[in-house]
Amino acid sequence: MTMDAVRSSSDQCPVCKSEQTHFALKARDHTVSGEWFEIWECNHCSLRFTRNAPDQGNSARYYQSENYISHSDTRKGLINTLYHRVRNHTLDTKCKLIRSITGLKQGAHLDLGAGTGAFVQFMNQQGWQSRGIEPDETARKMALTRHQAVLLPAGDFQTLPAASFDAISLWHVLEHVHELHSYLARIKSLLKPAGKLFIAVPNYTSFDGMKYQANWAAYDVPRHLYHFSPDSMKYLLEASGFKLVRMEPMWFDSFYISLLSEKYKTGRTSLFNGFLTGAISNFKALGDRERCSSLIYVGAP
Repeated sequence: MTMDAVRSSSDQCPVCKSEQTHFALKARDHTVSGEWFEIWECNHCSLRFTRNAPDQGNSARYYQSENYISHSDTRKGLINTLYHRVRNHTLDTKCKLIRSITGLKQGAHLDLGAGTGAFVQFMNQQGWQSRGIEPDETARKMALTRHQAVLLPAGDFQTLPAASFDAISLWHVLEHVHELHSYLARIKSLLKPAGKLFIAVPNYTSFDGMKYQANWAAYDVPRHLYHFSPDSMKYLLEASGFKLVRMEPMWFDSFYISLLSEKYKTGRTSLFNGFLTGAISNFKALGDRERCSSLIYVGAP
């Protein structure tokens, strides 16, 4: 049995394998179950991880909610409505980043954890040959009806041809992956020699992460197995055979996460407090991008 397979019940750091870890905080699942989960932190690489998270075979039920926007595409509620209004802009921004980093106007692209297929559809509209993999069957069906995107099930990840993609993207996906190291090794094998990997993850060391603590929405336990800092992501990429070539902030994430965190903290949606916290978080990140609420890490094999 691999270390990845037993990660959820171990105090060992899933990234650097250090035994020097400690309890950081306890967070609640606000989306589905209402259960509480402990989050531990590694003394060595600073990764935080959800301790005793459900294993891969028992995690599906924690995704079954109409409020889980990545799978349901819901517009219910003010926060989700705002999310959809911003999404078209962020899709374009991600596409431009991939073009800029790869130097290609068109190419072969794979989106892992593609959700309801919006980005796959957008990339195809821009002339790319984009494919997506999504484990959730309901999300795959919605991708076909709403975005005309045919997404592959998770099992097809292992059968794709090696060295076939110019760009592989994971937009807020890596924190969900159970077998972390073997997953990244497989991604590396799928990239062309000059291909690039794009990973977006929340940053718990951001101002909003530090302010809201256990109520920070981006902890999203137990769906998020890992809670990355810039240092832990750099360590992981290097250990997985990738060179970090660029880091990019995701400025809109601070507002979305702060609005949702404010709701978790107070029980109501406060536009003023949420937007204020998001703005402060972004302001503090202007001089140090590693403090941004979410970051895109670009890796080269």
